[in-house]
Amino acid sequence: MIHRRHFLQAAIATAAITGASGAWARLAARQALSQDQLLQFDTFGNVSLIHVTDLHAQTVPIWFREPEVNLGIGSAAGQPPHLVGEAFRGHFGIEKGSAWDHALTYEDFVALAREYGRMGGLDRIATVVKSIRADRPEALLLDGGDTWQGSLPALRTGAADMVRAMNALGTDAMTAHWEFTLGTERVDEIIASELSFPLLGQNIFDAEWDEPLYPAYEMFERGGVQVAVIGQALPVLAIANPSWMFPGLSFGIREERIARLVQEVRGAGAEVVVLLSHNGFDVDRKLAGRVEGIDVILTGHTHDALPEPVQVGRTHLIASGSHGKFVSRIDLDVRDGEVKELRHKLIPIFADVIAPDPEMSALIEETRAPFAEELGEVLGQTDTLLYRRGNFNGTWDDLICQALLSERDAEIALSPGFRWGASVLPGQDITREDVFNATAITYPEAYRTEMTGETLKLVLEDVADNIFNTDPYYQQGGDMVRVGGMGYRIDVNRKIGSRISDMTHLATGEPIDPARNYVVAGWASVNEGTEGPPIWEVVENHIRHKGVVSVTPNEDVIVDMT
Repeated sequence: MIHRRHFLQAAIATAAITGASGAWARLAARQALSQDQLLQFDTFGNVSLIHVTDLHAQTVPIWFREPEVNLGIGSAAGQPPHLVGEAFRGHFGIEKGSAWDHALTYEDFVALAREYGRMGGLDRIATVVKSIRADRPEALLLDGGDTWQGSLPALRTGAADMVRAMNALGTDAMTAHWEFTLGTERVDEIIASELSFPLLGQNIFDAEWDEPLYPAYEMFERGGVQVAVIGQALPVLAIANPSWMFPGLSFGIREERIARLVQEVRGAGAEVVVLLSHNGFDVDRKLAGRVEGIDVILTGHTHDALPEPVQVGRTHLIASGSHGKFVSRIDLDVRDGEVKELRHKLIPIFADVIAPDPEMSALIEETRAPFAEELGEVLGQTDTLLYRRGNFNGTWDDLICQALLSERDAEIALSPGFRWGASVLPGQDITREDVFNATAITYPEAYRTEMTGETLKLVLEDVADNIFNTDPYYQQGGDMVRVGGMGYRIDVNRKIGSRISDMTHLATGEPIDPARNYVVAGWASVNEGTEGPPIWEVVENHIRHKGVVSVTPNEDVIVDMT
């Protein structure tokens, strides 16, 4: 049984003050929300789970705008999480202009961000975790991965800052994706000497010997109940990221092995089976319909935040968002060897409402201190909201494409459809930290090469199929590659090879010639040996040259839904 009551309390409490403006509105908004209200939960059953995922190394509060376009394909069309704006509010009963509207949708983002403030921060998350554990001391804290990548400090320290923070948070287990872009050697070093909890991945295998390399699951006794947590790393890791960084590893969904492991842990006494997954929501939804015996899937990778679970058969899918904006609490009533009932709350981490935990604040300050001057350096200003998230366009990547075109003297720019990267509000300074929040990877080289028009179409078609394939098991969970200097039309419901049309060279207004070579700049190539300056250097130089950046709405990509 799923209850909306706690979720609706926050929306109702804020609805009355949404007509206010200015400083009074900000004060009223924060008075209407309280820490006690956000954390209130009628303790239930005998087992509690706490879920965080896709933190992307964000340790301090940020702004992060949710997507304007999030298309579901096939049977997923129009279903959560593929709802945005008004459709999202209508489905979940959210009041327009409320705190929950700000946290979960994109509309009026700038105004609501200024009203409700930043979200996230590991010190606020620590407060939430400690509050839950004060109520339920044996609550399991599970991390869905994409934790060690996404900021300047994490990049500079090889994720040591995040490992220390997650150890201090009392994490019980995690799985992985971007973690492996640190390289296998660094991942194994962390596991061997720094990490105080297991990294689980039933689908991480030795490619040559086809043998598992990491623990598949961990058994925990909580509330007198045996809980099995099975880890599922990103199945397409060797395709989505440079495989040369983790040579000899293979991944995949390995559905049959999951089914066997469910039976194995049940046979070993597990009364609750949790899949700690980085598959992406639609993959997990399909998996839940094909593998029996999983009680809860804690889903990650696609950054979806849902205020209610999605139920497939007897399996509940929990989506806890990204960048530290939310923490999920799940209470289970487990009797007679099975889950009788589940209650869930998605807790929004409003940084101005939830008090920071002093111990975690001190740790974060310590880990950031060596980089404080670098992080705070002002590069320029923006008069445009800079955001990344959405199937086709994001102003951060439009800005990156502009930088690639100008700084690398290119005709066409390509920027990957990454989902991570904090937002920057209009009128704000752009700091080096902001740039690294959108570019901090271990393969940052900004290449400059030539591609034929035919190759460009092949690239777009291939990425589109990774996103809009009707079979979720063939989706990779990212967004469409961003382009600069070129426009095109896409019909997402067509088959591979026929989705992309009307490719246009914006500088000349002429159609892209399949036979002509174009100078193309991009970054985050998965190819070993790629040469070029790091992308953050390219973007920083562009911002400095501009002084004030302005990114106009991108109308060069036309989406059809025939």
